[in-house]
Amino acid sequence: MRDEWVLVERKGAAGVITINRPDVHNAWGREQLLCVEQALDQFAVDPEVHAVILTGAGEKAFIAGGDIADLESRRSIDHYNDMGEIIHRVFRRFETYDKVTIAAVNGLALGGGTEILLCVDIRILGEHVRLGLPEINLGMFPGAGGTQRLLRQIPLCKAKELMFTGEWITAQEALALGIANRVVAKEIVMENALAFAQKMATKSPLALKLIKRALLQGGDMPLNAALAYEHSLIALAFESHDMHEGCRAFLEKRPAQFKGV
Repeated sequence: MRDEWVLVERKGAAGVITINRPDVHNAWGREQLLCVEQALDQFAVDPEVHAVILTGAGEKAFIAGGDIADLESRRSIDHYNDMGEIIHRVFRRFETYDKVTIAAVNGLALGGGTEILLCVDIRILGEHVRLGLPEINLGMFPGAGGTQRLLRQIPLCKAKELMFTGEWITAQEALALGIANRVVAKEIVMENALAFAQKMATKSPLALKLIKRALLQGGDMPLNAALAYEHSLIALAFESHDMHEGCRAFLEKRPAQFKGV
Protein backbone atom coordinates (compact mmCIF):
# COMPACT_ATOMS: atom_id res chain seq x y z
CA MET A 1 0.00 0.00 0.00
CA ARG A 2 3.04 2.30 0.29
CA ASP A 3 2.90 3.39 -3.35
CA GLU A 4 -0.74 4.27 -2.96
CA TRP A 5 -0.74 6.09 0.38
CA VAL A 6 2.70 7.67 0.51
CA LEU A 7 4.63 8.75 -2.58
CA VAL A 8 8.42 8.76 -2.20
CA GLU A 9 10.73 10.29 -4.78
CA ARG A 10 13.98 12.18 -5.14
CA LYS A 11 14.00 15.57 -6.85
CA GLY A 12 17.48 17.01 -7.14
CA ALA A 13 18.89 17.45 -3.63
CA ALA A 14 15.52 16.73 -2.02
CA GLY A 15 13.81 13.57 -0.92
CA VAL A 16 10.07 14.25 -1.25
CA ILE A 17 7.43 12.46 0.83
CA THR A 18 3.85 13.09 -0.28
CA ILE A 19 0.87 11.94 1.78
CA ASN A 20 -1.44 10.69 -0.97
CA ARG A 21 -4.96 10.47 0.43
CA PRO A 22 -6.64 13.55 -1.04
CA ASP A 23 -10.10 11.96 -0.70
CA VAL A 24 -9.76 12.30 3.11
CA HIS A 25 -7.69 15.53 3.04
CA ASN A 26 -4.49 13.50 3.45
CA ALA A 27 -5.41 12.32 6.93
CA TRP A 28 -2.93 9.76 8.19
CA GLY A 29 -3.07 6.76 10.44
CA ARG A 30 -0.78 3.97 11.57
CA GLU A 31 0.01 2.58 8.11
CA GLN A 32 0.82 5.95 6.54
CA LEU A 33 3.10 6.91 9.42
CA LEU A 34 5.03 3.66 9.09
CA CYS A 35 5.47 4.36 5.37
CA VAL A 36 6.79 7.83 6.19
CA GLU A 37 9.22 6.32 8.68
CA GLN A 38 10.52 3.94 6.00
CA ALA A 39 11.03 6.86 3.63
CA LEU A 40 13.01 8.76 6.26
CA ASP A 41 15.22 5.69 6.72
CA GLN A 42 15.76 5.52 2.96
CA PHE A 43 16.72 9.18 2.57
CA ALA A 44 18.95 9.16 5.67
CA VAL A 45 21.52 6.98 3.90
CA ASP A 46 21.25 8.62 0.46
CA PRO A 47 24.22 11.00 0.10
CA GLU A 48 22.51 12.84 -2.75
CA VAL A 49 19.63 13.88 -0.47
CA HIS A 50 20.38 17.03 1.54
CA ALA A 51 16.84 17.79 2.69
CA VAL A 52 13.55 15.95 3.09
CA ILE A 53 10.32 17.65 2.04
CA LEU A 54 6.95 16.61 3.45
CA THR A 55 3.81 17.63 1.55
CA GLY A 56 0.28 16.52 0.71
CA ALA A 57 -1.36 15.46 -2.53
CA GLY A 58 -3.92 17.67 -4.24
CA GLU A 59 -4.72 21.32 -3.71
CA LYS A 60 -6.95 21.28 -0.63
CA ALA A 61 -4.90 19.81 2.16
CA PHE A 62 -1.39 19.37 3.47
CA ILE A 63 -2.30 16.94 6.24
CA ALA A 64 -5.68 17.19 7.94
CA GLY A 65 -4.59 15.32 11.05
CA GLY A 66 -5.39 11.80 12.14
CA ASP A 67 -7.84 9.49 10.43
CA ILE A 68 -10.98 10.10 12.54
CA ALA A 69 -12.51 6.73 11.71
CA ASP A 70 -9.36 5.03 12.94
CA LEU A 71 -9.19 7.16 16.09
CA GLU A 72 -12.85 6.52 16.95
CA SER A 73 -12.23 2.78 16.80
CA ARG A 74 -9.50 2.86 19.43
CA ARG A 75 -9.51 2.66 23.21
CA SER A 76 -6.96 3.88 25.71
CA ILE A 77 -4.36 1.14 26.10
CA ASP A 78 -4.69 0.10 22.47
CA HIS A 79 -4.01 3.65 21.32
CA TYR A 80 -1.20 4.24 23.82
CA ASN A 81 0.66 1.06 22.93
CA ASP A 82 0.18 1.23 19.18
CA MET A 83 -0.76 4.46 17.41
CA GLY A 84 0.55 6.71 20.17
CA GLU A 85 3.96 5.03 20.16
CA ILE A 86 4.26 5.24 16.39
CA ILE A 87 3.19 8.85 15.96
CA HIS A 88 5.49 10.12 18.70
CA ARG A 89 8.41 8.12 17.32
CA VAL A 90 7.92 9.35 13.74
CA PHE A 91 7.33 12.98 14.73
CA ARG A 92 10.44 12.95 16.91
CA ARG A 93 12.39 11.49 14.00
CA PHE A 94 11.62 14.61 11.94
CA GLU A 95 12.83 16.74 14.84
CA THR A 96 16.11 14.87 15.35
CA TYR A 97 16.82 14.06 11.69
CA ASP A 98 20.42 14.82 10.66
CA LYS A 99 19.29 16.41 7.38
CA VAL A 100 17.07 19.45 6.92
CA THR A 101 13.35 18.74 7.06
CA ILE A 102 10.95 21.02 5.18
CA ALA A 103 7.17 21.24 5.18
CA ALA A 104 5.71 22.36 1.85
CA VAL A 105 2.27 23.27 3.18
CA ASN A 106 -0.10 23.39 0.25
CA GLY A 107 -3.47 23.36 2.02
CA LEU A 108 -5.23 22.69 5.31
CA ALA A 109 -2.94 21.62 8.15
CA LEU A 110 -5.16 20.59 11.03
CA GLY A 111 -4.56 18.57 14.17
CA GLY A 112 -1.66 16.26 13.43
CA GLY A 113 -0.94 18.35 10.33
CA THR A 114 -0.13 21.32 12.52
CA GLU A 115 1.67 19.13 15.06
CA ILE A 116 4.07 17.73 12.44
CA LEU A 117 4.65 21.27 11.23
CA LEU A 118 6.01 22.07 14.69
CA CYS A 119 8.58 19.27 14.28
CA VAL A 120 10.14 20.18 10.93
CA ASP A 121 12.96 22.66 10.49
CA ILE A 122 11.63 24.88 7.70
CA ARG A 123 7.93 25.65 7.16
CA ILE A 124 6.85 27.08 3.80
CA LEU A 125 3.15 27.91 3.61
CA GLY A 126 0.91 28.80 0.72
CA GLU A 127 -0.92 32.08 1.21
CA HIS A 128 -4.26 30.21 1.23
CA VAL A 129 -3.27 27.82 4.03
CA ARG A 130 -5.17 27.46 7.29
CA LEU A 131 -3.73 25.87 10.43
CA GLY A 132 -5.43 24.70 13.57
CA LEU A 133 -5.65 22.32 16.50
CA PRO A 134 -9.38 21.49 16.54
CA GLU A 135 -9.11 18.36 18.70
CA ILE A 136 -11.15 19.88 21.53
CA ASN A 137 -14.18 19.84 19.21
CA LEU A 138 -13.86 16.03 19.10
CA GLY A 139 -13.46 15.64 22.85
CA MET A 140 -9.68 15.24 22.54
CA PHE A 141 -6.61 17.44 22.73
CA PRO A 142 -3.40 17.62 20.65
CA GLY A 143 -1.68 14.41 21.74
CA ALA A 144 1.07 14.04 19.13
CA GLY A 145 3.32 16.51 20.93
CA GLY A 146 1.20 19.57 20.17
CA THR A 147 0.65 20.68 23.75
CA GLN A 148 4.38 20.61 24.45
CA ARG A 149 5.87 21.89 21.20
CA LEU A 150 3.44 24.75 20.65
CA LEU A 151 4.04 26.29 24.08
CA ARG A 152 7.77 26.18 23.36
CA GLN A 153 7.39 28.02 20.06
CA ILE A 154 4.79 30.73 20.68
CA PRO A 155 3.58 32.71 23.72
CA LEU A 156 1.75 30.54 26.24
CA CYS A 157 -1.43 32.62 26.13
CA LYS A 158 -1.68 32.18 22.33
CA ALA A 159 -0.99 28.45 22.59
CA LYS A 160 -3.82 28.16 25.11
CA GLU A 161 -6.18 30.15 22.90
CA LEU A 162 -5.54 27.94 19.87
CA MET A 163 -6.04 24.72 21.83
CA PHE A 164 -8.94 25.92 23.99
CA THR A 165 -10.99 27.19 21.05
CA GLY A 166 -9.92 24.85 18.27
CA GLU A 167 -10.11 27.79 15.87
CA TRP A 168 -8.06 27.96 12.67
CA ILE A 169 -5.52 30.64 11.84
CA THR A 170 -4.29 31.94 8.50
CA ALA A 171 -0.85 31.48 7.02
CA GLN A 172 -0.07 35.13 7.71
CA GLU A 173 -1.09 34.72 11.36
CA ALA A 174 1.18 31.66 11.61
CA LEU A 175 4.03 33.73 10.16
CA ALA A 176 3.40 36.51 12.68
CA LEU A 177 3.39 33.97 15.54
CA GLY A 178 6.73 32.60 14.38
CA ILE A 179 5.64 29.06 13.44
CA ALA A 180 6.18 29.60 9.71
CA ASN A 181 9.33 30.65 7.84
CA ARG A 182 7.65 32.15 4.79
CA VAL A 183 4.30 32.53 3.06
CA VAL A 184 4.24 32.34 -0.73
CA ALA A 185 1.72 32.07 -3.54
CA LYS A 186 0.17 28.60 -3.53
CA GLU A 187 1.52 27.86 -7.00
CA ILE A 188 5.14 28.10 -5.86
CA VAL A 189 5.13 26.35 -2.48
CA MET A 190 6.96 23.27 -3.76
CA GLU A 191 9.24 25.38 -5.93
CA ASN A 192 10.37 27.26 -2.82
CA ALA A 193 10.85 24.04 -0.87
CA LEU A 194 12.96 22.49 -3.64
CA ALA A 195 15.04 25.68 -3.93
CA PHE A 196 15.77 25.57 -0.20
CA ALA A 197 16.80 21.92 -0.48
CA GLN A 198 19.12 22.77 -3.36
CA LYS A 199 20.68 25.55 -1.31
CA MET A 200 21.43 23.03 1.45
CA ALA A 201 23.37 20.92 -1.05
CA THR A 202 26.06 23.63 -1.01
CA LYS A 203 26.48 23.50 2.78
CA SER A 204 28.44 21.14 5.02
CA PRO A 205 26.27 18.16 6.03
CA LEU A 206 28.41 17.68 9.13
CA ALA A 207 28.08 21.30 10.25
CA LEU A 208 24.33 21.08 9.70
CA LYS A 209 24.10 17.93 11.82
CA LEU A 210 26.06 19.57 14.64
CA ILE A 211 24.01 22.78 14.49
CA LYS A 212 20.78 20.81 14.74
CA ARG A 213 22.06 18.88 17.74
CA ALA A 214 23.26 22.05 19.46
CA LEU A 215 19.85 23.66 19.01
CA LEU A 216 17.77 20.63 19.95
CA GLN A 217 19.75 19.41 22.95
CA GLY A 218 21.00 22.78 24.13
CA GLY A 219 17.52 24.22 24.13
CA ASP A 220 16.57 21.89 26.99
CA MET A 221 19.66 22.68 29.10
CA PRO A 222 20.55 25.48 31.49
CA LEU A 223 22.72 28.06 29.71
CA ASN A 224 26.01 27.00 31.33
CA ALA A 225 25.48 23.36 30.32
CA ALA A 226 24.30 24.35 26.85
CA LEU A 227 27.40 26.46 26.26
CA ALA A 228 29.62 23.58 27.34
CA TYR A 229 27.74 21.26 24.97
CA GLU A 230 28.16 23.76 22.12
CA HIS A 231 31.88 23.99 22.95
CA SER A 232 32.27 20.22 22.59
CA LEU A 233 30.45 20.19 19.26
CA ILE A 234 32.48 23.01 17.71
CA ALA A 235 35.62 21.08 18.69
CA LEU A 236 34.34 18.20 16.57
CA ALA A 237 33.82 20.58 13.66
CA PHE A 238 37.45 21.75 13.90
CA GLU A 239 38.60 18.15 13.44
CA SER A 240 36.56 17.71 10.26
CA HIS A 241 37.50 17.70 6.60
CA ASP A 242 34.57 20.05 5.93
CA MET A 243 35.84 22.79 8.24
CA HIS A 244 39.31 22.86 6.68
CA GLU A 245 37.89 22.56 3.17
CA GLY A 246 35.53 25.46 3.86
CA CYS A 247 38.38 27.67 5.08
CA ARG A 248 40.63 26.73 2.16
CA ALA A 249 37.83 27.39 -0.33
CA PHE A 250 37.23 30.81 1.21
CA LEU A 251 40.90 31.73 0.99
CA GLU A 252 41.14 30.41 -2.57
CA LYS A 253 37.92 32.15 -3.58
CA ARG A 254 36.21 29.00 -4.87
CA PRO A 255 33.12 26.97 -3.96
CA ALA A 256 33.74 24.50 -1.14
CA GLN A 257 33.48 20.77 -1.84
CA PHE A 258 31.98 19.44 1.36
CA LYS A 259 31.92 15.71 2.12
CA GLY A 260 30.06 15.59 5.41
CA VAL A 261 33.10 14.33 7.33
